[in-house]
Amino acid sequence: MIAILQWTTLAVCCTVTLARLPYALRGQNRSLFSIFALMTLAILLSIEAPYVAVDQALGGLNVANLVLRFVIFAAIFFLGFRVARGFSADDALRLITGPVGIAVAAAASAVVVAVFLMMDTAGSSAGLVAVFAKDERNAALVEYYGAAGRLYPAYITLALFPAMVRTLRSGLPALVRFSAGLLALGTVAISLSLLSPVIPPSLGFMRFVLNYSAVLCLVLGLSLIWLAKALAMRTTKKQAGLT
Repeated sequence: MIAILQWTTLAVCCTVTLARLPYALRGQNRSLFSIFALMTLAILLSIEAPYVAVDQALGGLNVANLVLRFVIFAAIFFLGFRVARGFSADDALRLITGPVGIAVAAAASAVVVAVFLMMDTAGSSAGLVAVFAKDERNAALVEYYGAAGRLYPAYITLALFPAMVRTLRSGLPALVRFSAGLLALGTVAISLSLLSPVIPPSLGFMRFVLNYSAVLCLVLGLSLIWLAKALAMRTTKKQAGLT
């Protein structure tokens, strides 16, 4: 089930990224293409086979996992910035790009690097499963590392949540409101992922469900916003042609 969810999410991200490629090559909405490309890379590095291949090339010390964390940070920042501007959410934009947002990003990055350096990371292992199993100290550090890595994405998505709720209640086209609903679900899933350390082992699969469901909701929500904009522009051109 987990493997199906992983590869399905990767397929969706790849499809959307390739769909945006022609527009990016023409210089249109390159930031949107960058978001989808970063998310695709993040999903790729979260799957065991490609993760191990990349990490072995980097020395077999799980540096690929550290790269993955910062790829996620970059993707979520650009997504938050793009969505906040697209929905004219000045409050969210201030939280993302202002002093508080910068401080949260810096603190999360510093803790992620510090905890990573404290772990015995030898031996490529997707999700640091093998590192977790080494001893109690490394197990605890992996949990702290994961919590620090989830903090910044949760902050960004929570900053966006009020704007998504306002959009759902607005009189905007149904497709836009539906996309806002998907983005809101994505923010909820990412926020719930902060509870990963207290999820019992018997429900461990829920960690994967929350993480990949969040990515799917965010990618599909952003894609539908793009589609709604394209449809609106086409309708405008048709109306102009009729007049």
